[in-house]
Amino acid sequence: MNIATAATTSGPRMGARKPLVSLRSISKVFSNGTVALKDLSLDVGQGEFLSLLGPSGCGKSTALRIIAGLGEATSGTVEWPSASFDASGKPEREIGFVFQEPTLMPWATVFANVWLPLRLAHVSRAAARARVMDALAMVGLDKFADAYPRELSGGMKMRVSIARALITRPKLLLMDEPFAALDEITRFKLNDDLLNLWEKFGWTVVFVTHSVFESVYLSERVVVMAARPGRVFCELPIDTPYPRTEAFRTSTPYNELCRRTSDALHGAMDAAAVAP
Repeated sequence: MNIATAATTSGPRMGARKPLVSLRSISKVFSNGTVALKDLSLDVGQGEFLSLLGPSGCGKSTALRIIAGLGEATSGTVEWPSASFDASGKPEREIGFVFQEPTLMPWATVFANVWLPLRLAHVSRAAARARVMDALAMVGLDKFADAYPRELSGGMKMRVSIARALITRPKLLLMDEPFAALDEITRFKLNDDLLNLWEKFGWTVVFVTHSVFESVYLSERVVVMAARPGRVFCELPIDTPYPRTEAFRTSTPYNELCRRTSDALHGAMDAAAVAP
């Protein structure tokens, strides 16, 4: 597969989709002069599962934070073509964010950790109870509502973090290497659980990862980024149907897609190495 060709090809379901969010010529320069992103342009389709893949320092997390409004671009715009607007004229983005670490409050129960976004929105515990329990049920932890983070495994803590991100019923779920610190068996299980939820509820997901194998398994489209400065190197459609199971992980199409994606990633790393 020619990398240049792949860069102009949309994913299997992108053709009929309208963008949920679009990045237009986004650049980010930090106060120390580091150019994290330069002229990054990207459309994320409604209901798409898209992965940002690249080496450390290529600006994946920075791009995610700019989409979330947790950081500002130095130049360029973030557009929300399908969003409604609040009274001040700002787009109602309806975003959930899952960080690399679960960032749970250790003194609070699982229920209280998941309730937090609603609590900050002045929703009482009683009024939030059904939604909290629904979110916990989504991730298989409804029986652990009264447990504390110290009583949970690493994978269970990440499930709590995902439930907390889902409690506001977001249209866009941003995930910044959420499974990177987990063992392979737990990671595979959470990959499967995440895909099941995505297929059931139809969210849009932007997933940051270092893993070629994870990006291919999860995604409809993989955006490979190069560093120094951070930018899109190419886009690779993952033209295989869902649901994806363990059989897909051992299939010839999966291995071929992983090889192509790995080649693209190495190309991006080489491009970064020769960048001025």
